[in-house]
Amino acid sequence: MEAVLTDADIAEVLQYQHDPAGYVRAMFPWGVKGGQLEKHPGPRTWQAEIQEVIGTHLSNPATRFKPLLIAVASGHGIGKSAEIGMLAQWAMSTCPDTRVVVTANTESQLRTKTMPEIGKWFRLAFNADWFKVTAMGMFSGDPEAQKSWRLDATPWSENNTEAFAGLHNQGSRILMVMDEGSAIADKVWEVAEGVLTDEDTEIIWIVFGNPTRNTGRFRECFRKFRHLWVTRQIDSRTVEGTNKETLQAMVDAYGENSDIVKVRIRGMFPSMSAKQFIATDDVDAARGRHLQPEQYTFAPKILTCDPAWEGDDEIVISMRQGLYFKVLETIPKNDNDMVIAAKLARWEDEIGADAVFIDAGYGTGIYSGGKTMGRNWQLVYFAGESADPGCANKRAEMWNGMRLWLKSGGAIDEADDVLYQDLIGPELVFRPDGKIQLESKKDMKARGLPSPGRGDSLALSFAYPVSPRGVHRPTSRSYDPLNFKRR
Repeated sequence: MEAVLTDADIAEVLQYQHDPAGYVRAMFPWGVKGGQLEKHPGPRTWQAEIQEVIGTHLSNPATRFKPLLIAVASGHGIGKSAEIGMLAQWAMSTCPDTRVVVTANTESQLRTKTMPEIGKWFRLAFNADWFKVTAMGMFSGDPEAQKSWRLDATPWSENNTEAFAGLHNQGSRILMVMDEGSAIADKVWEVAEGVLTDEDTEIIWIVFGNPTRNTGRFRECFRKFRHLWVTRQIDSRTVEGTNKETLQAMVDAYGENSDIVKVRIRGMFPSMSAKQFIATDDVDAARGRHLQPEQYTFAPKILTCDPAWEGDDEIVISMRQGLYFKVLETIPKNDNDMVIAAKLARWEDEIGADAVFIDAGYGTGIYSGGKTMGRNWQLVYFAGESADPGCANKRAEMWNGMRLWLKSGGAIDEADDVLYQDLIGPELVFRPDGKIQLESKKDMKARGLPSPGRGDSLALSFAYPVSPRGVHRPTSRSYDPLNFKRR
């Protein structure tokens, strides 16, 4: 290769400014005899698809300067680092003064895995002499451009987030890559979002990782924030060049639906993280059930009200009858308790509720309003004593009852994403005595999760045993989670 490329060479490279797939096919020695890519006719199928997504986004004037967010969850051995290397080499080659930042959860991950693979692709490219390659960075060969035209690899942690704050490159291009996204702290993600604010700038944020955690920002790319991200979940068995025999042996040993196969091979998030209280699979199953209250005329109708805790929370009024549950009404935080009490009374009359349970935390005013209207409602103290000796408090008891109800065949609205997130959000607090205790709402908000108002509204229906009108109420405090038969 010549020490300095000709104008024709430069023009050939620049024609791929918004075509990474074309660039990758043209600028690496695919299939060249004796070369490192001799046995490879081109990039792997999934790699080319991601490159096409980027090209389509940048080629459209309407989307070019809108941030493109891509999240890829996968099994092992699919070539993630190779894709990072190809994309970084394209990004820096086709746009002057491009800034690339590659991060992972540890310096060891960057030094021993990610960066060596990126360096390989910079050296393989036909324009390799455009850049200087070091262990933790790549720089323009032009000394005057090295500060503005560069790739930096930096390990990030919760104690070292501010380095992202200075990543701006208005009028040019930014490529931000996170490797092993599941292990990167949520606070780092929050700071990284500041990179997305530059005007007239091509901004591409790509996150790769094995889906090892069922909570956290990487998981939410595929769930809560999926409308913002282009997502791919890639099964290692579908990728060229992976050892299919070894992968199948793992499937045979652990089972297709085991968490280890989901995470390490199928590119799927585990059914349940280490501290997650309600399994995602149980909530997914509940969303797939289509029940009607007419199927449970023998069961009591339980009306619940979960008041709003803070300004961004909602007041939730719900009804459960047997295995059927429905959110009846959600209301923005309202300090006029009589208005909410009137709504609750209207619902009580309309559905013919057998019991009305209200969270006492912020519901005492609503309860008092109902009392003035002659209503026999009941306050439930989430921090109160549990009737179940295995639970630390009333909240844990009710959520445990709800968990059993889900496993027993409970059904929720498949379109209610808020309820879905509420149910899988809370985590356990481990206690020396082994009792069930859920993390506080304050701790949930510190993790970036809202107060689980709709989840609490369903949990409230398990506060106390309830019998249909005209049926003798059982005296035992040990009761079936379906609330229509004794244990």
